[in-house]
Order: sequence, then C-alpha cells, then structure tokens
Amino acid sequence: MTPLYTAEQSRTLDRLAMEQGLPGVLLMKRAAFFAFEVLRRQFPHARKVVVVCGTGNNGGDGFALAQYAHLAGLEVHIMQLGQVSRIRGDALTMLHELSDLGLGGLPFDAGLLNEADVIVDALFGTGLDRPIEGDYAEAIQAINASATPVLALDVPSGLHADSGQVLGVAVKAAHTATFIGHKMGLHMEAGRELCGQIHFHDLGVPADIYATCPPRAYLTDWRDCPRPARPAFAHKGTAGTALLIGGAPDYPGAITLAAEGAMRAGAGYVRVVSDAAHHALLLARQPALLLHGADSLPLDQADAVGIGPGLGRSDWSRKLFRQVLHWDGPRVLDADALTLLADTPSRSDNWILTPHPGEAARLLGTTAAQVQGDRLSTARTLQRRFGGVIVLKGAGTVIDDGTDTYICGAGNAGMATAGMGDVLTGVITALLAQGLSPADAARSGVCLHAAAGDLATARHGRLGLDPTQLLPFIQHLPG
Repeated sequence: MTPLYTAEQSRTLDRLAMEQGLPGVLLMKRAAFFAFEVLRRQFPHARKVVVVCGTGNNGGDGFALAQYAHLAGLEVHIMQLGQVSRIRGDALTMLHELSDLGLGGLPFDAGLLNEADVIVDALFGTGLDRPIEGDYAEAIQAINASATPVLALDVPSGLHADSGQVLGVAVKAAHTATFIGHKMGLHMEAGRELCGQIHFHDLGVPADIYATCPPRAYLTDWRDCPRPARPAFAHKGTAGTALLIGGAPDYPGAITLAAEGAMRAGAGYVRVVSDAAHHALLLARQPALLLHGADSLPLDQADAVGIGPGLGRSDWSRKLFRQVLHWDGPRVLDADALTLLADTPSRSDNWILTPHPGEAARLLGTTAAQVQGDRLSTARTLQRRFGGVIVLKGAGTVIDDGTDTYICGAGNAGMATAGMGDVLTGVITALLAQGLSPADAARSGVCLHAAAGDLATARHGRLGLDPTQLLPFIQHLPG
C-alpha cells in the first residue's frame, strides 16, 4: 500500500527535512533533477522545452529544471507568470542561478507552446486552494489547447492536492513528477484524469521523519487485500451463505446483478428475497440461486446480508429493512436501503454502507458538491455517525473503517453505468459471508470489483460496458 498525504502534511514533511539538515535549495534541486530525469526518460527525443513558472516554490522547481535542461544542451524557454518581485527564498536563488547561465523568464507566449516538444507546468504547487482566474487561467487553457505533452511538477496546476477537484481550470498532464509525499488528490476524482502517469521520489527524506507524520490515507489495490480462505476440503456449507434482499415489483435488474456478483465472488450459497415475479429471470440467469418470496426472510440461514438493490420504498421494503436493521449479523446497505436509513438513522459496528455522493449527501443532510469537496472527511463523518465501514463510491473510492482510510487505486470511467454498484453489493456480501471482517470485506470487495472493471474495460472498451462483463474477471481474479 502507498501512504497518501494531505498538502499540509507534505509541507510538514518538507519543513522537518529542512530542520534535520536538508537545505531547501538541495530539496528543490533534487526535485528538479528527478523531474528532468522523468522528462528525458519519457520524451527521449525532446529538444525544445518550454517551462511555465509561477512565483512560488513550484516555480522554483521549474527554474531549477530549466537549468538542468539547458546544461544538457536542450533549447529552453522560460515563461514567467506573476510579478517577479514576489519570488522569494529558494525559488529566488534558483532564478538568480538561471541569470548566471544567461537565461531569464519571458512573458507568456501561447505561440511557443506548439513549437515545443515538452511543456513543463511549474505554475502552482500544493498550496493552491482557490479558483484560478485571469492570466493564469488563460495560460492553463492555452497549455491544454496545445498539442504538446505536459510534464507537471508535484501536482498539475489547478488541481486541489487534497480533494482531486479542479479549481476553476487545471492543467491536463501526460506525466506528473511528485515529491516527498504522495498527494491524495492525485488519486481521486479529476486527479485520476489530469495527472497522467505519476512518478514519485522522496528526495532522500529520512524514514524517521515519515514516522512522525502518519499518512492521512493509503492507496490500495487488489494485490494488497485479504482474501477468504478456500482450503482443499472446502464445500458449499463452509463457503458461507449470502442473502440478497431487493427486487421490488418492476425492479428485477439490480437484485439480479447483486446475486450474480455474490455467486462469482465465491459464496457457497446465494439466497435472494425478491418479488416472486422476478424468480424466472433470476433462475434463467443463475440456476444455482435459492429464491424466496416477498413474505419470506430467512435470516437464520444467512451468514451475511446485502440489502438495497431494487428494494424500493414501499411498506414491504420498509418492513424488510426494519428486520435487517435489528439482525445482528454482518450486513451491506446500499441504494434504497441507504435512503431508508437516512429516514430512520441508526448505528451499528457490524455493517458496511456503500453510498455514492448523492446518497452520502442525503445521509448527512448536505449536498453532493460538499461531499465531493472533501471525500475523506465525509467518509469519516459518516463512519462516526452510522458506525461500521463506509464505502464512498467514486473515482478513487474511499473506504473508512473508523481507524484507517483507504483509496482504491483501480477502476475507470467505463464503470460509470447503471448496475455496477449492485454487482459491488453482491461481491462485498459474499466476502462477508465467507468470513472476512467488515473492514476487510469492504476493502477487498471494492478493489476486486475495480480490478475486474479495469480488465473488462481493457477487453471490451470504456463505452457501453455492461456490469455483467465484470463477472468472469471477479471469478478469476481471486485465484
């Protein structure tokens, strides 16, 4: 797993490194040299480089990189945005060193962008927390409009380093060289699109400094996750019973997808409670399912319950929800079950809630925009209020168990189709039924589902991806 830090934590690590004897100028030069190595490695035929610099330390990184590019014999053009008089500290030292090499900053010239082989974005670093406007916004728009690939330093300018949100406008980079600490926003929301390929260097910061600053979260994937034991002598009775509840009249699809997800994720038995009109469809899709009508709820035969896909909000739905609410086994609440939970808030340490941003907003009485503005804090607030484990779905799904926070590094935009969340509900319920703890089942289920989504997209493409196309990969990945 990769530790992830906030912008403030990254600045703290930087400050502690300097206090322990690593000068800021040295850290800046190391960052620039590493970024230049990335440039040469990724663009070996580049001969003309445009470096677009701001007035802060990110601009200082750009000034230092320009020195290395010049000394390597490349044609370097430095574009300066902002008042030179505002440049201070180590960045000013780098600017003076540029002057000693006979180089200086030029006003921004959009015409040069298409003439370059590489653009280096050194406008804004991790400290940006307000929308970009004016000349800076116009410069970023011109960078994005050019056909020249971009190498961003630390974070693409305009990307919020913590949330992954775009602050008005942001650079779209082909590569991002980031330093000292992996920033959370590079792995969430728009950051997953804007950063391109991420390259990291700790700049030689000692390990004991990292020990004083625990990460805010961890980037995780399927390879990191615990998996249910499946010994050679296993049989269906030892592989757990997953009970899926949903499928109100006129809503057969969601519960079908959840049931198939549970089956492919390894549950020994998959039982389904739904409207009887859906039974023929369910059996046609998966004959091994055990089906129950709307008036039956075999909780005594379940090792884990998933409720919500196609559940609706009828009296029948609410009755089933109340019964599950008072059951003491492990549960997954999704979709309509989350809406019912918002109407009648409750708390448990033995469930997993899987809201998308709109459902999270409903649970907290806020807006989806506020949820997206700080996804990690939202997940932790949900966990403190409702207990258990929170799976806040999205680009870089957040998993919070009240102690640790994880961001799933897999998944892609091809999964933005109806039914993907229903499959996830089935997968997590199956992992619970096989004996994983709620924390482990949530993280493993999210990462298994996302990894399957990446494999399915690689085979079938991003557009029109069918949730059922994940199922073979869900089945094969655990092996």
